[in-house]
Amino acid sequence: MHDRSAAAHSSPVEAEVRRIRELLEQRRFTDAQAAASALLVRVPENRDVLLMSAVSDRYLNNIPGALATLERLERHHPGFSRLYQERGHCYVATRDAPRAIDAFLRGVNINPALPASWSMLEGLYRLTGDTENAAMAAAHVATLKRLPPEVVHATGLFSDGELTPAENIVRAYLLKHGNHVEAMRLLAKIGIEREVFDDAELLLEAVMQLAPDYQAARLDYVRTLLERHKHLRAREELETLLKLEPRNRQYLTLYATASVGLGDHEKAIALYRELLADAPGAADLHLSVAHSLKTLGHREESIAAYRAAATARPSFGDAYWSLANLKTYRFSDAEIARMRAEEAAPSTALIDRYHLCFALGKALEDRGEYAESWRHYERGNAHKRSESRYRPEIIETNTRLQIGICTHDFFSHRTGVGAKSSDPIFIVGLPRSGSTLLEQILASHSRVEGTQELADIPRLVLDLQGREPDLNNPRYPGVLADLKPEDCLRLGEKYLSDTRGYRTNKPYFIDKMPNNFRHIGLIHLILPNARIIDARREPMACCFSNLKQLFASGQEFTYSTADIARYYRTYLELMRHWNAVLPGRILRVEHEDVVDDLEGNVRRILDFCGLEFEPACVEFHKTERSVRTASSEQVRQPIFREGLNQWRNYQPWLGSLEDALGDALLRYRD
Repeated sequence: MHDRSAAAHSSPVEAEVRRIRELLEQRRFTDAQAAASALLVRVPENRDVLLMSAVSDRYLNNIPGALATLERLERHHPGFSRLYQERGHCYVATRDAPRAIDAFLRGVNINPALPASWSMLEGLYRLTGDTENAAMAAAHVATLKRLPPEVVHATGLFSDGELTPAENIVRAYLLKHGNHVEAMRLLAKIGIEREVFDDAELLLEAVMQLAPDYQAARLDYVRTLLERHKHLRAREELETLLKLEPRNRQYLTLYATASVGLGDHEKAIALYRELLADAPGAADLHLSVAHSLKTLGHREESIAAYRAAATARPSFGDAYWSLANLKTYRFSDAEIARMRAEEAAPSTALIDRYHLCFALGKALEDRGEYAESWRHYERGNAHKRSESRYRPEIIETNTRLQIGICTHDFFSHRTGVGAKSSDPIFIVGLPRSGSTLLEQILASHSRVEGTQELADIPRLVLDLQGREPDLNNPRYPGVLADLKPEDCLRLGEKYLSDTRGYRTNKPYFIDKMPNNFRHIGLIHLILPNARIIDARREPMACCFSNLKQLFASGQEFTYSTADIARYYRTYLELMRHWNAVLPGRILRVEHEDVVDDLEGNVRRILDFCGLEFEPACVEFHKTERSVRTASSEQVRQPIFREGLNQWRNYQPWLGSLEDALGDALLRYRD
């Protein structure tokens, strides 16, 4: 079971679970076993019932039966710490110390708040003469004894995935007792697990003030900062940790991650290779090296590193997809056969499976085998969509609210607010709409800095939404009406300050986060002189290109034809509104027009940005710079025409997409 609601507590199954637990507490093991066996007929994968069945068998001296039940439990719930603790008790009963130690260790590695496991480990280590590890286990026992029982209990629940009861316990404890470092850290970790990173950041900042030498909490803080794309701040915190442990592999890996976030790929590559020297079979490190090499344009070296990642872990779907995502790589027969075998293997994890599906889709597309290619794209999208929490109505509600609030009069009454800087150039639209090409054109200008898809505007939106936002009745964008002139100035200056770490000394810089089209109202309020370019592409080509693209993160609307069509229509609706209420504020650039008349459109873009024409912008493919998006290899070539009509190869399977787009097929040019 996972988090339990009040409704679940009152269900017949939960009532019977509580009764079996009471039987165990009363040491009525025969009755508990009978009841558990009967209930397992109804709920054969129930975590708690399987565990109680094994406990009953152990107390009845049926150790083989208990171990068999625990094997069954592990198949369904391999991350459940108490199953390993119970297995340890079974091996203690059979006087098998090595296996008992291994089982207890597996339990505490998942859940450090298992006092019984630590106590047993202390005794077992002493029994086997391992005094050093016995002392280590004893220290853990002592630490748990010093902690409030509520915090220990909540930590155990959290470690086993029961977030709601863990949160309820720790919040109640903090309300009653005030600040407690471990309780606050645990609440932050619950926030991280739920992706409420802003709350987690605030909690961990407070922990750092109370306990500045608490390294584990500082490490949690670093991870939270990285999740919030605060790479410069994360790197500063890591420098503090590395002064204490200069060779700590975890710290060095995260430092490399922060360096990647800041665009310092040379530093990241050096660190990754240093780490690989001690662990040449680390597939993830090979992949990270390859990503940075790709970003820097070192194609052959990146291919070798991606292949090394796949060799280190043959089912590593991301390694194969990353090769496919180069767009110019062609798989051999042997590689395709290997991908097919790994994708079909029952043991392949879901994340690897859908990466392999997308990779096979691209490999077969390149061979002109479109029917089978589409089947793999379709299967990959279905797998990816199955784990997504995306709700299209939330985006549509936000669009309606933006249109209702951000009217012409709304902006007229707020003329002159915000930071006056004209440094930022925003490129917005859908992914795969030609935005990377526009970025490369502009970044080829001597006065323009090409950065990346910056997360700063979405982060401002999250802050404006407030804690625990109601997605069905959101505070944003309505909160824009409450912003005072000084608020708009503060937010504009904050954006400029927070993005400074991605820039050099060039006067202009690009923010290419495509989803910022949803926040043009906010951008206009806080940065009224920023340029905004709408990168637009013909809907069938754009939507199909998204359907065959597996994104590293975000863009959850791209994994079904219905979702991508609804999103494209919503995009058109909102952009029509921005153009009506902010006339002349946004330059629309059609991808097909750029392909047909490159120089004419380059001149038009530069003129809009107030920049003199430079021939380098037409010869953009010669510009050496980091490019982090899926089009990184394509923009290092002369103008890419082949993608305009690739979708037509799949037209027999795209009828539902055409129907869902409806009149968007025509009005995207309006």
